[in-house]
Amino acid sequence: MTLIFERRFERTLLRLVADAKAGRNFEAWTFDDRQSRQQAERELEEKGVKARIRSAYKPLVNAFIEDIDLQGVDTIEIQYPVHPNAPDNRFRLEAYPLAAMVGNRKIAFVARTDSEFHYDVLLKSDAGQERQLKVLVPNHVHIDAAGETSVSPTGWLAHEGNVTGERLLTDYEELFEETIAVITHFDWGVSEPYFEELNIRVTLPATDEALPVGDEVMSLREALHEDFYFSLLEFFQKKSGRPLGDRGLKPGQIVPQILPSSGEVSVKVETQPLTSSYWDGVEQRIETATEPLAVQQIEAVLTEIGGEAFEAVTRSGRAVRARYIKGRDAAVMISGGQHANETTGGAGALRAAQQLAGIEGAHFTISPLENPDGYALHQRLRKDSPRHMYHAARYTALGDDLEYRTEENAGPYLYEKKIRFKAERLSGAQLHVNLHGYPAHEWTRPLSGYVPRNFAMWTLPKGFFLIARYHAGWAAQAERLLDKVTKHLGSIPGLLDYNNSQIALYETHAGETSFRIINGFPCLANIDDRHTVPMTLITEYPDETIYGEAFIAGHTAQMETVLSAYSAWQEIMASS
Repeated sequence: MTLIFERRFERTLLRLVADAKAGRNFEAWTFDDRQSRQQAERELEEKGVKARIRSAYKPLVNAFIEDIDLQGVDTIEIQYPVHPNAPDNRFRLEAYPLAAMVGNRKIAFVARTDSEFHYDVLLKSDAGQERQLKVLVPNHVHIDAAGETSVSPTGWLAHEGNVTGERLLTDYEELFEETIAVITHFDWGVSEPYFEELNIRVTLPATDEALPVGDEVMSLREALHEDFYFSLLEFFQKKSGRPLGDRGLKPGQIVPQILPSSGEVSVKVETQPLTSSYWDGVEQRIETATEPLAVQQIEAVLTEIGGEAFEAVTRSGRAVRARYIKGRDAAVMISGGQHANETTGGAGALRAAQQLAGIEGAHFTISPLENPDGYALHQRLRKDSPRHMYHAARYTALGDDLEYRTEENAGPYLYEKKIRFKAERLSGAQLHVNLHGYPAHEWTRPLSGYVPRNFAMWTLPKGFFLIARYHAGWAAQAERLLDKVTKHLGSIPGLLDYNNSQIALYETHAGETSFRIINGFPCLANIDDRHTVPMTLITEYPDETIYGEAFIAGHTAQMETVLSAYSAWQEIMASS
């Protein structure tokens, strides 16, 4: 292990209280939870200071929670800024999920022509009365760790009599900026991978606040995890001479652990060796599993399914296990867990394989956990905060997306990807059903532009949807497959209603999805020769962070997709 950086930071709220002078009232915006900010206000009041400390993270949503009285209000109009260095809908996105928090009131978002950092809020009552409010949304324009211009939320301080105020560098921002600076100036050598595990352990006194909408939660700790992880990926992409967003980068496993504390704000950065164990949970009845399955149970179910066992090995030495059931049908490859924090695919794949194994002539491969190193990291991180999406567990221990490895470009690092090539060679399958998920609540990067760079379409949940990727000449089969599968999914009680509610909220805050709707389900279909199998059907269920009944609904939808795709494929291939 190599210690790279360690430091404690003075808490901004403590500094504001300590520096306050009686009678010198002020407003401030900090990255702190509501309880902490209100406690600081009480301490300031005891010192003779009238202070209002607001949230620098999602200030409009917090204003509606803490300050804005909607009694008697019938209609809400929110005019939001458009900044030339940010996506046009950036501040409309930042208002999410307000449209679902205001009850049955009409709400409209209108873009302003200026880039001033505030919202104009117009509240209209059914009696014809109007109230106009201005909600400050402090931001600053800066160059981020990737060398890109970002418009990011920041702390702010305005003393009484000072209308404009000035930027307040908060503990949250200082910790992030200083840690990123130390890591980016460290000597990492010249070749990938640069480390086994890069561990960034942060303690932060911030409590998550659940919102009364689906799985939505405001979490400063989760947001910091996401910002550290993707900012460092971008730094290493540039260091390696790769374009931003390159998923073939192999820096090693980047692990931000953002832990709650009772008051301490600290960071410790060090390299660590890879682990090779699992942090398994209890065995569950798979049909009603309410959380991600234990690896021991996944392997036991694979054994029950039978067939020919085959496997690959990961960088850490963990095994990727799979089974081949040989039959007369047109073969189908079934996989889950490529992105290990997408949690419903593995359970859905196993449930489908259990049913298919009982059908005479069934012909398929099943590899429900393609990324065991990521899965083990997700198990480990979930113990700290189960409802965080943890994109650090998305990729492998090499730090790359295994899908982007090929036999031509991977060199000695083919590892997990061998499982797919073995599955294809054993079965001769021409269809791969690849089960995925995405965030079940808003995904943000507040300190580097708010909207996740290169992942803007994934920042808000928008229901269960399908992606078909196919080789040239396979478009007709792709269209038939999507039609048959979506018709079947439409018969699942509640799934269409679930989709429609999420899509409506998405469109209010983000704009049109730009997806085609097939039988009520959003779909994308395009030629893509990256896959060696000519037809790939990808599911995308909003499952990162869900548990309980929501988790059951998720892996049931995944299972039904596999079963319907398998059945449809037999018809398609029989008529080809």
